[in-house]
Amino acid sequence: MSAESPGPKPGFRAFLSSALRSKKSRQTLRKANRSTTDLRLASRSSADEPPPPMPALAPLQAHRLKYEQAHAHLDSQLGEYRDFTTMIHSLGLLEPDDTYGPAEIDNAYRKPGEEDIAKLSPEMWNYIAGFLNPTDAASLAFASITLYRRLGTQPFMLLERPENYNYKIDFLVGLDRSLPHHLLCFPCGRYHRRTQEGQERIRPAHVINLLYNCPNAQNSLNPPPKNRITHGRIMHFSFVQLTMRAHRFGREYGIQAEDLGRRWQRDGWSFSSRFLIYEGRLLMRVKSQTFAEPGLVPSAQRLLLYSREDYCPYFSACAHWRDGELMPACKCALEHIPKPRDTGGLQGLEHKVKDRLQGRQFDPHALTLLCGFCRPMRRCPECPSEYLIEVKISEDKSSPREIVFRQTIVVTRWTDLGDGTTPGGLEWGAINGKRDDYDSFAHYAKRGIASIFEAAFTADTLPGQRVISMNPNKKKLGEDGHDWY
Repeated sequence: MSAESPGPKPGFRAFLSSALRSKKSRQTLRKANRSTTDLRLASRSSADEPPPPMPALAPLQAHRLKYEQAHAHLDSQLGEYRDFTTMIHSLGLLEPDDTYGPAEIDNAYRKPGEEDIAKLSPEMWNYIAGFLNPTDAASLAFASITLYRRLGTQPFMLLERPENYNYKIDFLVGLDRSLPHHLLCFPCGRYHRRTQEGQERIRPAHVINLLYNCPNAQNSLNPPPKNRITHGRIMHFSFVQLTMRAHRFGREYGIQAEDLGRRWQRDGWSFSSRFLIYEGRLLMRVKSQTFAEPGLVPSAQRLLLYSREDYCPYFSACAHWRDGELMPACKCALEHIPKPRDTGGLQGLEHKVKDRLQGRQFDPHALTLLCGFCRPMRRCPECPSEYLIEVKISEDKSSPREIVFRQTIVVTRWTDLGDGTTPGGLEWGAINGKRDDYDSFAHYAKRGIASIFEAAFTADTLPGQRVISMNPNKKKLGEDGHDWY
């Protein structure tokens, strides 16, 4: 092979020269380092020179920026105009808050408005008051001394008329916050000083329990508003007033709902009451129970359930208890109490032999199961009252020497007593039978009174019960009917 040929050259010297020769990759790195070093030097040398101008935006990008600036307040999803100032003002107009007030009210340097009120003549203010009802006119005159001087005593004289009694009560109810040591008397239409301040308690009906000195306290022609709890127990509306006043304004205005609860016994019945405030209304639960013997005849059932004094049930009931299926359901529950068989004679011997052959034995402490008629919970359609009838086993403590268990009928009533402002309220008037415009299934469509009450005190819930109408046929016969007795 000649010396000009490009093939490999034999020999040890040629091998060393080819092994020690620098590679192309190393040469490339060296060249790159040289170029980087040269660029840095060039940048340092041209640091005082201005930067080159930025290239102009592409037409498409410029169009996009112009469109975003023009439609900055437009929602891309809904296409609506998004102006935050307009949104805030619309919220203030569409959803007004009762607690909202102008900022000038809290301004200590704000000028009083009596000068503006005094600019109008008394004739003009009387003309304005002529468009108001007696309650609002008296409130306007009571607002300030300047308005009182312009309107005079005429608005208050209108409240004293007999036909404006309800307007007078509405005006006096608004003064509750400023009179913690007084209580509004509805028969008199005025405030009286409380005589048992902070110590008011519900007493039996035969005990004179005066909460304030009133000339109409024992006037049968003008009695104070009250409601029958059970036989021998009456709850005056004043206790609802005191409880709700303490809840709204403070403890010094009345009493707590926990202080109203009581336990008592009368005529063989045991009673217990408890109260709860829920959403600005006073709820009450009254549990009544008594021992019941098996196999009672209808006359014995009446003696057990009704009082001989007024022929009303011993347990708590609303004014509509005669209409509907409340009393028939109680009598049906009494018939389910297990009764022993008559073992006398051949027929009794036959039953005894059959029971022994089948392994059955009469147990007086057996669990009583109610039927589909008396088991469901009843709700009065005309007032906020719910009833539950049960038959349980209870201990009879009348004989201390031995432990005796007997069957007991338990009737529990839950009711809504209202907000405690006036006795003409919707709930209070309905449970006393003085209003016909109340629909309990419309007011408590989603959740019953019993569920609300029991959930507030215990984590356990009532057994699953159907809530049905106490008067499904809507018959209002009262005492003319025959099923109630």
